[in-house]
Amino acid sequence: MDHRHELRIMVRGIYDLQKLRIQMGNRIVMNFLAKLGQAPGEKSDTLEAENKHVLDMLKERYKKLTDGVMDLPAMKDFDGDEVISSYAELAMLAHYLMMEKQERRGFREIGLLLDEIPIYGHFLKGVKGIGPAMAGVLISEIDIREARHPSSLWKYAGLDVAGDGRGRSKRKEHLVRVKYKDKDGKEQERDSITFNPFLRTKLLGVLAASFLRAGSPYAAAYQDYKHRMEHHQTYGEGKPGHRHRMALRYMIKMFLVDLYASWRELEGLPASKPYHEAKLGHGEARLVKSA
Repeated sequence: MDHRHELRIMVRGIYDLQKLRIQMGNRIVMNFLAKLGQAPGEKSDTLEAENKHVLDMLKERYKKLTDGVMDLPAMKDFDGDEVISSYAELAMLAHYLMMEKQERRGFREIGLLLDEIPIYGHFLKGVKGIGPAMAGVLISEIDIREARHPSSLWKYAGLDVAGDGRGRSKRKEHLVRVKYKDKDGKEQERDSITFNPFLRTKLLGVLAASFLRAGSPYAAAYQDYKHRMEHHQTYGEGKPGHRHRMALRYMIKMFLVDLYASWRELEGLPASKPYHEAKLGHGEARLVKSA
């Protein structure tokens, strides 16, 4: 039985919870820093290292004030300190810790579900830099039966090249016209992106960094491509950030080539070679072998 739909609901729900938890964490930190006379900028979807440090300190104070239990004391019994001075601040931290606990539990449950899905044990579990959370994203967001070629995955993930020769994006010139039915059932047209934005964000914003941080074999593909771009006639004079992003996309594309080959083979589906291998003779993928 295909449990992708249920897994997708679960994975996206947990990431939604994570986003809310991070937003609350940032606001708690802002409130604390404001008490100290600082005015930090707010980022809604990331927790900077400084903010994490402040939250760790606040959580330690919270544990002392509540004797390490999750239930809040009655307001009349609350006796704050110079850091957590109001009952409202204590309640905010309690909500933050509750969401943090639910988030950890959700990701653990995803890991249990993945053990029943063949591609996880066959390939993804052995890829350095991929944990259960990212494996859950890949399995729930990708229908390998619809991906006839590796380039199909690249396009679905927004890693292909648009008609103007630039990397795919949400720019107006990269949108396409699609038909849809409005609330009255009438067929209409609108501009739309061509890729899965959630998958793209997780691949380039999370998995790519994880590969580099973990010293994954795919990190070698990043370094090699970045080195080539530094000596490229066109891109060598460009900004380092641009070459970095190009190398990240290339690294993830090489990973998707391996995922495509392993997954299609496991499902008994025909697997075509990527263009650079079939037409140009460059066999740079298959950096991680199937179990």
